[in-house]
Amino acid sequence: MLQPSIDSLMTKINSKYTLVTVSAYRARQLRENPEMYQKTPKSKSINFVGMALEEIDAEKIKIENIED
Repeated sequence: MLQPSIDSLMTKINSKYTLVTVSAYRARQLRENPEMYQKTPKSKSINFVGMALEEIDAEKIKIENIED
């Protein structure tokens, strides 16, 4: 089973599309600057996408909705 679970992540971000977009963007940031990683107590992942998802689940990354 993958951690963090999709159910847990969907309580933080209400759209799967947004979740994928944000996690991919954050994974690219971590690949370019690994020192930006905000380690969480539950951190287990060794790949950048997993690290990004763990940060989202731990609410280390905040998403702002900007409407026109």
